[in-house]
Amino acid sequence: MSITRPTLPELIARVETDLSGRLLDGETPLSRSVVSVLARVEGGLTDGMYGYLAWLQDQPFVDKAEAEYLERHSRIWGVLRKAAVKAAGSVSLPGTDGAILPAGTELQRVDGALYTTDAEATVAAGVAIVAVTAAETGTAGNTPAGVTLSLTSPVTAMESTATIGAAGLAGGLDEETDTALRARVLTRIQKSPQGGCLSDYRVWALEVPGVTRAWTYSSHMGVGTVGVAIVADDAAAGPIPTAELVASAQAHIDGKRPATAEVFVFAPAAMVVNVTLSVAPDTAAVRKAVKAELGDLFARESVPGGTILLSHMREAVSVATGETDNAITIPAADVVASGTAFPVLGAVAFA
Repeated sequence: MSITRPTLPELIARVETDLSGRLLDGETPLSRSVVSVLARVEGGLTDGMYGYLAWLQDQPFVDKAEAEYLERHSRIWGVLRKAAVKAAGSVSLPGTDGAILPAGTELQRVDGALYTTDAEATVAAGVAIVAVTAAETGTAGNTPAGVTLSLTSPVTAMESTATIGAAGLAGGLDEETDTALRARVLTRIQKSPQGGCLSDYRVWALEVPGVTRAWTYSSHMGVGTVGVAIVADDAAAGPIPTAELVASAQAHIDGKRPATAEVFVFAPAAMVVNVTLSVAPDTAAVRKAVKAELGDLFARESVPGGTILLSHMREAVSVATGETDNAITIPAADVVASGTAFPVLGAVAFA
């Protein structure tokens, strides 16, 4: 039975009526009387209890449960929240040839984010190349190439500043959101595992940290094969996943697939879609809002071999905060991807 929650004024009125009947022979209490004050205090307390009951009645249901109870539901169904991942990469640190940079050496980004070296490194040709890992998990550890890190403590015969390598520090992921976890639990409930049907492969792919969406293809490389396309919408360089993420998803699915199936996990080819448009008013804030709305559109509607409708692009621009008018000149028609090509928003130019 659901709870009908009365409003705070209704609760106060109920308490006033009760107190009036018991203490004032039914007379209406004055606004500044003790009875009136007590009615407001008790009404407020009761409103809090109704609020808790209203919250509590949602927790047994996966589609409404909040974090703690959602995780309990997910564990019951064998769906675990994907953990946050630390960013990693390599840096170069100048020094005297033969000098040693110990494992566990700490480096700091200008904003205070910390990284530690994964192994000992020796300077050769004036520089030590060493792998580093962020001290904290999450996307905040991702850092582009060329950014400098500073040693937090001096190291003999080594300079104090390191430079991040060409691949940057990448791979950092935040903990899976409640929304994403809820969607996976509901999928598990609504689509029970069937020993290797197409929907199972999508479920397995989405269990891999970093994979946000997946699509499956029967007989992808011939009879008895399954193709699994994945994307990483949350990655800094996404949505096309890195080779490392593809390999990780492949290994995870290989550990769960039926012995008779051959699985090919792949990153769809990016079909870059550049957009040229005019907006009014043409301000920095409106441009930023337009780019955000277009990015959200592609994140919602891009699928391998799919179509991004021009009308939807116009709609996305129209709902941008502050926009009053717009005209899209490029593309001039719907964006249609062929095969498993994946539409990706490219440069957004304002004419």
